Amino acid sequence: MKVFTIGFTKKSAEQFFYCLRQPGLKRIVDVRLNNVSQLAGFTKKNDLKFFLSQICNIGYVHLPELTPTQDILDAYKKNSGDWSVYEEQFLALMSARHVEAMLDKKLIEGGCLLCSEATPDHCHRRLVAEYLCKKWRDLEIHHL
Repeated sequence: MKVFTIGFTKKSAEQFFYCLRQPGLKRIVDVRLNNVSQLAGFTKKNDLKFFLSQICNIGYVHLPELTPTQDILDAYKKNSGDWSVYEEQFLALMSARHVEAMLDKKLIEGGCLLCSEATPDHCHRRLVAEYLCKKWRDLEIHHL
């Protein structure tokens, strides 16, 4: 089972949509807490649904159960928190939510986890993908 990840920051719309032209990519799986912010630009929820359908012929789903809580996010982003603390708190949240049991694997298979961070290094989309890989054991991760 293949899953992709992508961040939109530091990408033009052309670069972003070009990256999504991957064999087997079926849908964007939006894992952002706030997907309607003006900062999201061309990736605002409703605009993104339209662009994905028209440009890439792929679907869109928002899965808030794969987002951090506002408290966890604020502690890291607004208060210059430590990444290792954020990672620990977020993974504990995923475990407490039992996302591996509640998610329909069909939504993840061929999906591309979307967040804002330019690279997966310090982004929860990578943590989600790795968490599911450990739990399901049949997940192949590709960062775009």
